[in-house]
Amino acid sequence: MNYFQELKKSMEWLSKQDKTIFIGQGVEEKGTGISNSLIDIPKNKLLEMPVIEEFQMGICNGMALDGHIPICIFPRWNFLFLAVNQLVNHLDKIPIYSDYRPRIIIRTAIGSINPLNPQTQHIGDFTTSFKTMLSTIEVIRLDNVNEIFSAYEYAYNRNDGKSTLLIEWADKYNN
Repeated sequence: MNYFQELKKSMEWLSKQDKTIFIGQGVEEKGTGISNSLIDIPKNKLLEMPVIEEFQMGICNGMALDGHIPICIFPRWNFLFLAVNQLVNHLDKIPIYSDYRPRIIIRTAIGSINPLNPQTQHIGDFTTSFKTMLSTIEVIRLDNVNEIFSAYEYAYNRNDGKSTLLIEWADKYNN
């Protein structure tokens, strides 16, 4: 399987798990590179969001506290920046000051430069910076095809109560 097929397989597997829901931009509606990996996900598992990233992350935080496992999708790193308050100051810190262990699978991508380069504000890779900022959320960059399914399966099945931030390469979606 290629990179995209592994992502699609992973999303379909996650959609069959009872506690999951996919939340983000381009989840129900097409429009991002990530959208195509969700084409066969049942509509009742998809919650389309407008461009309100911090609110989206906050909703996922609340749903996770209620026992759900949201797959919180930001099409590119640069959109995730707008949710950093909820990610760093809330989701990452809740396990430090309480007995709660909210689990969210956060999905983002390093922006594609092919076939059209959207320029520097949409193609950043901030993996290293976020690994430094986050203390209870594991950050995994999906560089190789053979890592994809096992990483998403691990993120769902982990029993340590941690959330997981998974970073994809959008340029590999069409390979």
